[in-house]
Amino acid sequence: MTTPIGPAAQRPNPALEPLAPLIGNWRTTGTHPLVPEATFHGLTSFAWHEGGAFLVMRSEIDEPEIPDGVAVIGSDDAAGTFTMLYFDERDISRRYTVEVGDGEVSWHRDEAGFAQRMVLTVAGDGSRLDAKGTMSHEGGPWEDDLQLTYERIDS
Repeated sequence: MTTPIGPAAQRPNPALEPLAPLIGNWRTTGTHPLVPEATFHGLTSFAWHEGGAFLVMRSEIDEPEIPDGVAVIGSDDAAGTFTMLYFDERDISRRYTVEVGDGEVSWHRDEAGFAQRMVLTVAGDGSRLDAKGTMSHEGGPWEDDLQLTYERIDS
């Protein structure tokens, strides 16, 4: 006999509380070195999943060169770390280490062939996020990657 898992199993993960300022829907504008002549627009949402056990990010950008994607962020309470699993419409999946600091959330992956970093700075009033991405190919110098500005639509 299978016992259904009900709402009692859906509990907030207290370790993820520092990510609460991201919760909501955001209008995004940005640039990317692959399409230097374009400013593109999109939407991003951050929402609790399973009652707050995880954080889910969904992003859509109106530029064919920049893929729509989804990510799930969770924690390892024993290690005191956060991890993001990312997947996009190109069938690319990646694992990032997430760090939370005073007014910042960042994620990075340090794979030898292609390393990436993204730092989101949270405005004091919570109405805006400024994201600066960098990348490194084959251990080379860090270069600009995706740059985004998020403006809160709602919470």
